[in-house]
Amino acid sequence: MAQPSVVIIEDEPAVRKALAARLKQHGCAVETAAAGNDGLECLRRRGADIVLLDYRLPDADGLEILKKIRDQWPDVFTIMITAFTSVDVAIQAMRLGAYDYVAKPFNLDEIMVVVDKALEAQRLRTEVERIHSVQQEKFGFERMVASSPQMLKIIHLLRHLAASDARTILLQGESGTGKDLAALVLHYNSARSGRPFMNITCTALPETLLESELFGHEKGAFTDARRQKKGLFELADGGTIFLDEIGDMPPSLQAKLLRFLEEKAFRRVGGTEDLRVDVRIIAATNRDMRSLVQEGTFREDLYYRLNIFPVTLPPLRERPDDIPLLAQHFIEQYNTEFRKDMAGIEPAALAVMQAYDWPGNVRELRNVIERGMLLSAGNRLTLSDLPLASTEARTREPKFAARRPDDDAFVIRVGPEGVDLRDVERRIVEHALEQTGGNQSRAAALLHLSRDQLRYRIQKYSLRR
Repeated sequence: MAQPSVVIIEDEPAVRKALAARLKQHGCAVETAAAGNDGLECLRRRGADIVLLDYRLPDADGLEILKKIRDQWPDVFTIMITAFTSVDVAIQAMRLGAYDYVAKPFNLDEIMVVVDKALEAQRLRTEVERIHSVQQEKFGFERMVASSPQMLKIIHLLRHLAASDARTILLQGESGTGKDLAALVLHYNSARSGRPFMNITCTALPETLLESELFGHEKGAFTDARRQKKGLFELADGGTIFLDEIGDMPPSLQAKLLRFLEEKAFRRVGGTEDLRVDVRIIAATNRDMRSLVQEGTFREDLYYRLNIFPVTLPPLRERPDDIPLLAQHFIEQYNTEFRKDMAGIEPAALAVMQAYDWPGNVRELRNVIERGMLLSAGNRLTLSDLPLASTEARTREPKFAARRPDDDAFVIRVGPEGVDLRDVERRIVEHALEQTGGNQSRAAALLHLSRDQLRYRIQKYSLRR
């Protein structure tokens, strides 16, 4: 750790000398000045972590110097020193940004306690800023790896939402599609990034504990409530609350969440006082919220309140063009983590990966790459390195082929040289259209696609309609 630096601005030579000697014994680099402007010059020349500033100076008022320090060096902690024990002066100094206030005559041990507290506060602030910087880098938009038009459109939407004042955002999609990453990206690329990100899974705790976790409780609210506890909503003031698996939230908590969204107020468990905080709510679910509303297990009014800015993350099987990019991204990540030098994936293995359904989505892809890299002895992943090599993905035929046993089977065989997935997809769509006499609805059903998805592929490959 770097040696802490202190500037002493004090016009009494004996006090200045005693402070300097003690701070040097304490391991600090010290510069001294007998006047305010000389002290400012020291700061311009070398900077400082802490300034010990006398209130009465020969060339300036200490509060004037304090203002200049605050404006020019806002990260410096200033401790005011004076023989005039005026409460008004102390209040003015603290309002102007002084860290603390010490009255003469003082004991050197006592002032060193104040200095140590200031140095610790400085270290903590530096560490918080470092962690915040790391988090921003870790969860930048570049972490959302994609090239498919639908994902690029979603990333564009997330950028706008992150920069906006949107207070409620609903993330939807199958398990493993990246809803948790999207929530983190939204937070760390917003004006709220310097405030807390609180993540809670709505199924992780019993209903009574979940309510206390979210809203806090008063002392004596229930048997084990031996003291007051602040909930995540209070602790996240100014930041973000991420409610994962919102579709499984108990009905009683749904009512309390709705009240908060409507009135921006809540009460701790057992409390009678309304509390107000400023938080962004990001809710996520892998369930069909409309179905939950129709079944009566999720409040319709809460659903519409959460659904102001819905974002649906598509399953990986609907964006196969993203698989090579994602796979390479995870390879680079695990190269660093496992200290390996994996160059990439063999074409045949990549073709199998792009033909696979990925029921676990991006999470499954990440796990497959991690396992493959741990098992592989070469510098490129092959079919034998991947868990998918033992599945139907190695030699796969369309589901509609089994429906028409009298027709020639349409089988995709992957040889050592690999295949062009785009050509395979074009041939599959062509074959489905031939099987159905050009009927797009039937062809889409055979391929387990929507009509819009089929039409997109017809346009993509310039097929007959």
